Amino acid sequence: MTRQSQEELREIVGRLPTTRDEDWKYTDLSRARDITSRWLDAGAETVAADIDEEIERISGSIDATWFVIANGELRLPDAASGISAERLDDVPAAASALAELNSALLVDGLRVRIDGAPDKPVGLLFIDGAADAATSQARVEIEFAAGASGEVVEYHASQGAQDHYSNTIVAITVGDNANAAHLRIQSRDLRHVQTTHTTVNTGRDARFRSAGFDLGGGLVRNDLVIGISSPGAEISFDGLYLAGEGQHIDNHTRVDHRVGPATSRQEYRGILNGRCRCVWNGKAIVHTGADGTDADQANHNLLLSERAEIDAKPELEIYTDDVKCSHGTTVGQLDETSLFYLRTRGLDRQHAKQVLTHAFAAGLVSRVPVESARNIVSELVEARLRDIIHSDEDFS
Repeated sequence: MTRQSQEELREIVGRLPTTRDEDWKYTDLSRARDITSRWLDAGAETVAADIDEEIERISGSIDATWFVIANGELRLPDAASGISAERLDDVPAAASALAELNSALLVDGLRVRIDGAPDKPVGLLFIDGAADAATSQARVEIEFAAGASGEVVEYHASQGAQDHYSNTIVAITVGDNANAAHLRIQSRDLRHVQTTHTTVNTGRDARFRSAGFDLGGGLVRNDLVIGISSPGAEISFDGLYLAGEGQHIDNHTRVDHRVGPATSRQEYRGILNGRCRCVWNGKAIVHTGADGTDADQANHNLLLSERAEIDAKPELEIYTDDVKCSHGTTVGQLDETSLFYLRTRGLDRQHAKQVLTHAFAAGLVSRVPVESARNIVSELVEARLRDIIHSDEDFS
């Protein structure tokens, strides 16, 4: 299954980031190391649970051409116009310990190319379910050809009472004059661990719109790195994270403006309740010569409990003139006056909280870049908000 010996694999696991690394000081991967080590000790075999019913439910909720990666193994769909796919035979050299682990344990990789304007989005379902503690790896490369217009939906899910760690790498290339929409939905079991690393590279006059919704997972870390190396690119990406008791969700973003003119917009919002912790670190770097850059980043957080914690860090690095850049972050609680007003209209406190938190999240939900998935995203967000708010009589 692997090209490395057990000793070499354990050495890679030992090199995974720790809280001593600056980019990881708020996120401890000890659970991921422990799960992977136990899985290796047990022979590095995954006893799969029955997840076919869940696959049918999720793939039926969004009309797309679905590629399913179940416990790291790829299931290819029938051919679809404008979409070509093949298994990945070659894996780039690893740039980090997480990428090295991915390469060493990868069972099936996938390469997808989008030409023209396909009728349906490309659906990528990453789903895991195992009878024992296990780890899985996934790697997908997506290319939007020059002039193409297409949509991609990532859906990350898992089930089962056993510990599980998923490590996913996605690389997206947006060609010249291409128009790409990307949606990531993470709704894993609250006991499971996930790390994702997504890179995006854009061509001349390319347009890339993305949104990520983190609803589940016990420990989640998302890295999004966008490179703008050709002029005229228009980039926008949103993120919404909803965290309840015991969850830890970390989003790190980086945009490299290497040429101008180009624009990038990012807005992340978080709603936290109970004893949980979230991290947002957004970085925009305007390199020398990237005149005409317009970069904006914003992060807003709503804390419903005194036990909830957010570590927010917006960063701008500017090495040229003639740019327009801004950043900011806010952390607050529900407005008691608004709560009182809603309660005078007959709502109890929990329903009043749900109305106000819904309003806080609604702006990002309304901007879901894949229109055919907007309703399901709205339903998932509403359901998770109800769970967070009603999981305790009064966290505040």
